[in-house]
Amino acid sequence: MDSFISSLHQWYRINKRDLPWRNTQDPYQIWISEIILQQTRIAQGTNYYLRFIHTFPTIVHLAEANEDEVLKLWQGLGYYSRARNLHSTAKTIVHSHGAKFPTNYTDLLKLKGIGPYTAAAIASMAFDLPYPAVDGNIYRVLSRYFGIATPIDSSGGKKQFQQLAEELIINKPPGMHNQALMEFGALQCVPKSPDCSLCPVADTCFAKLNQLIEQLPVKSKKTKQSKRYFYYYLIDDGTHIYINKRTSNDIWKNLHELPLLESPHEISDEEIIQKKVPYINGTNFNIKLVSSPKKHILSHQVIHSKLIYIEVNTDVDISKPLIRVNKKDISKFAVPRLVEQFFETFNLV
Repeated sequence: MDSFISSLHQWYRINKRDLPWRNTQDPYQIWISEIILQQTRIAQGTNYYLRFIHTFPTIVHLAEANEDEVLKLWQGLGYYSRARNLHSTAKTIVHSHGAKFPTNYTDLLKLKGIGPYTAAAIASMAFDLPYPAVDGNIYRVLSRYFGIATPIDSSGGKKQFQQLAEELIINKPPGMHNQALMEFGALQCVPKSPDCSLCPVADTCFAKLNQLIEQLPVKSKKTKQSKRYFYYYLIDDGTHIYINKRTSNDIWKNLHELPLLESPHEISDEEIIQKKVPYINGTNFNIKLVSSPKKHILSHQVIHSKLIYIEVNTDVDISKPLIRVNKKDISKFAVPRLVEQFFETFNLV
């Protein structure tokens, strides 16, 4: 084990990327980076991280921001519950901990949105505490090198990998150690077709020696994706359009969107035209066009959507709770990426 870890640490010193959150032990900045990088590629996440730290340089700035401002800055990253939890936890730390991060793993775990991985990352990188941060990259590296075929998404697998990771971090510099394993999985021991000729531990890797690179790690559960059908209405009076805020406990909670009709099945253009337009009282409107379909893929859902562009007079009778917004101001509102794409199509942002 020591030879394996020593080789990876040496590889990391030579090959690590110069990422902004690696130049600090500030728990706030490390926390921000870890939350942003969940389900996000480094190339995309880095720009979000820099903008976030620029806008909210301290946890006090984040706690004092309003939620709409946080969500707008997060727009495009997806998994918006991360942003809401981030904001909520910032308030908790400021109000209940004197704006100071808890310095131990157990107290970090009590914070909203911080699970075992994130708590271990903060504890090891900010406070030099020996907690292994086991992410997808580390599952892959350990599974291949040690030949572990227990599914990584099973309770037994999680326990087995956690125990191994705890053994490997003993007497190691915790922050550097965790980042070395993560980086090795991200750059060298990649999911598909890794270049084992460049791997410093290929000669002792179980998966390499047994031709099991593509079979490990094992995952037992397949993500089931449901289909949803969204029909958005762009109601345009020439100067203004109308938007709504999603408040239900569903995807994109607290983001704004266009008036929406959700259907359990696909609706033809003919049916759309014949339907009563939601929120518009009366018949004083004109359906200008129905867009081509757009597919938006989320982790557990596939959304099939269309936009119905409607022209109305400025005195049109619109039902609440729609918000009338000047087209020039629409970019100030946080919206899902799907809605933003429709806005881009019609040059609204």
